[in-house]
Amino acid sequence: MLIRRRPSWELPESAATPEAVYLSRRHLLGAGAGLAATLGLGLPAVAAPTPGNPDLDPTKDLYPAKRNDAFTLDRPVTPEEISGNYNNFYEFGSDRRNYQVADIAERMPRRPWTVKIDGLVEKEREVGIDDIIRAMPLEERLYRHRCVEAWSMAVPWTGFPVREFIAYAKPLSGAKYIRMETFLNPAVAPAQNRFIYPWPYVDGITMVEGMNDLAFFVTGVYGKPAPNQYGAPLRLALPWKYGFKSVKSIVRISFVAERPVGLWEQVQGREYGFWANVNPEVPHPRWSQASERDIGTGERRPTLIYNGYGEQVAGLYAGMDKTEKLFM
Repeated sequence: MLIRRRPSWELPESAATPEAVYLSRRHLLGAGAGLAATLGLGLPAVAAPTPGNPDLDPTKDLYPAKRNDAFTLDRPVTPEEISGNYNNFYEFGSDRRNYQVADIAERMPRRPWTVKIDGLVEKEREVGIDDIIRAMPLEERLYRHRCVEAWSMAVPWTGFPVREFIAYAKPLSGAKYIRMETFLNPAVAPAQNRFIYPWPYVDGITMVEGMNDLAFFVTGVYGKPAPNQYGAPLRLALPWKYGFKSVKSIVRISFVAERPVGLWEQVQGREYGFWANVNPEVPHPRWSQASERDIGTGERRPTLIYNGYGEQVAGLYAGMDKTEKLFM
């Protein structure tokens, strides 16, 4: 008879931490620190709230913002626990499916955070993010989001129209484009220590696109300040374009006369161009764009031209030179 002796280190399956508890570990740590403070107990430093904790956001009192019912969805909102842990944010890593990005991004301090406004403007200045947020008319919008990698989600963003920021920045008549630049902090963003990509992340849009009602600067999500992995404390949302155009964690907004060259366009312009409007009939050089996978439901659905926002944005490109690659 074979008798199996259990090693001293082996745990029974019943002792495993439930998945839901494990995925909520960051929130549990924060709650534990608060309870310990209340009871006067000491806890190791690791239990203290991290610099990237949205619960510490100074603008938390502004959320949830009123929803703008002009922006509706034809599909369910993606659950937060799914969209919040499926992130393309290469500064923090490329393994978006194993919670790596969300965990590492939480280390990034949210405050102090300033945004430099420069280029062709009446007055160049550097403004604290809290001052910008409190000067803007915050609202919630339900948007579809389509990644160039052929996956999609639906998100309740909170923020303000880009056109409101344009009025705030006071650009000069010579400004034709808006160039946006993300943070550069290799101490908390490990991938920025590598020379694979020309950091910091840069991309841009035309002034005309920025004035479109759909162009939206995001500060929150799911009724609260956005966690870092979404691109806090300030990111762009352009729902008719592929997601790489929506710059995250912005620290500089420049109004310029020449078209900016984005990071992905600089690295591989054949695959990632300036316009990047969603089109099911124009494949990526390495895969089809005819359909997309909804990360919330797992189902595949046909891709919509301009991600379903053609009525609002197709006119922006009417009569444009046919040599322009509008869908790459």
